[in-house]
Amino acid sequence: MTDERPMSAEPARVFPAFTARRSRGAKGQTWWGRAWTNALEDSALSEEPMRRGRACANSGRVGPITVGPGRIAATVHDADGTPYETVVRVERFTDAQWDRFLDQVAAKAGHLAALVERDMPRDLVSAAEDADVALLPGIGDLDPECDCPDWELPCTHAAALSYQTAWLLDADPFVLLLIRGRGERVFLDRLRERDTITRVRAPAAGLPGAGTTGPGLPGSGVTAREAYRPADPLPADPPPVPDPVAPARITPPPGIPAGALESLVAEAARRARELLAEQY
Repeated sequence: MTDERPMSAEPARVFPAFTARRSRGAKGQTWWGRAWTNALEDSALSEEPMRRGRACANSGRVGPITVGPGRIAATVHDADGTPYETVVRVERFTDAQWDRFLDQVAAKAGHLAALVERDMPRDLVSAAEDADVALLPGIGDLDPECDCPDWELPCTHAAALSYQTAWLLDADPFVLLLIRGRGERVFLDRLRERDTITRVRAPAAGLPGAGTTGPGLPGSGVTAREAYRPADPLPADPPPVPDPVAPARITPPPGIPAGALESLVAEAARRARELLAEQY
């Protein structure tokens, strides 16, 4: 079976460690941040590791967080200072899923504007789910790993890392897109490419058949190469002018016969036609 996942490697981002804080709840401040932690907590076998994980996250014992496609990693310290390497894996989108998600973003102008303003519209997430693209994780979608001796996963350290990841999502929903496989720059580039193609393929307003679709109809769209291809070859040379300019009307420079000047003019006209043919 062919793997449809993107082959290009998106650069990971490293976020500085959060300092200890008492006033901030660990479960996320935005609805999408809380959806992330809900997926974590709903997958837990017991509440105790979650409680310890929230305390660990708020105490600032999670090191810098590296976020890349399908992977979140950090060094998490126990209360006694013992470090553990912790990773949370999330499934990346396939190229086909990205195409469907971009369709939903492009379907409504406010979707992109909201993302750029670091907001995640609920209707965008719902529309993506309808297109079989689950942007936010559900039960069992977060896959934790840790080298600590705890047998239960998510352990305290994976829980702490996941809670702090929700804080990153609160500040920037593009972090979620990076986890799913594409960072902000690549995502926006792909969206611009789709917009350019759409404008080339769209029928001109007011033309007969605009908006209709089907093979050979104006709304079906054409490739850029076809759109800019000249409709017909350049016309043949026009017939000679019945009453051409008489050579006597041309005053050649001293030393150049009139016939030679006529030949130069004809050669210049021929070359101009060749240049036009090469250009178009």
